[in-house]
Amino acid sequence: MTKEEVRVLTLAKTRLAPGQVVWDIGSGTGSLSIEAALLTPGGTVYAIEKNTLGIGLCRENANKIGVDNIIFIQGEAPGVLEKLPDPDRVIIGGSGGCLSQVLQVAMSRLKSKGRLVINAVTMETLTLCTAALTGKNCDIIQVNISRAVPYGNYRMWRALNPVYIITYQETGVRSQESE
Repeated sequence: MTKEEVRVLTLAKTRLAPGQVVWDIGSGTGSLSIEAALLTPGGTVYAIEKNTLGIGLCRENANKIGVDNIIFIQGEAPGVLEKLPDPDRVIIGGSGGCLSQVLQVAMSRLKSKGRLVINAVTMETLTLCTAALTGKNCDIIQVNISRAVPYGNYRMWRALNPVYIITYQETGVRSQESE
């Protein structure tokens, strides 16, 4: 599950609005899908997860909260993306080893002025994303979070793994090469 602090930053970078179509690729237990659904009334969030357990937990969590604008899709991206409507926003939390292909499809289908936000925890994912987005309208932040935890009568800081949040903004202007 995406940690709360990373979830807040990811959602802020995504800039969700009512009526949007959102793809959450690698939705896991659905923490981002559910929050995205709450922030896009009248829109639709497609929670895409390859693992049966993950999609079941996502559905269960959405039902507990009463969110009804999520469509759960069990399957692997990029294959399952083909039949979905073009997205206003794409969140990538996992890609099952197919990140290059997922990025290619997501970027080619993203609506004008759409946003793509990727959470990366490995240097390899960061490297792949920066290579794919070189020369494009892209922003990268690294998030380092520590939480105070009990240590006897004291508290000490316990660091969480750093997360890179990569944001791509579709400018709405396509080059002639991509047409």
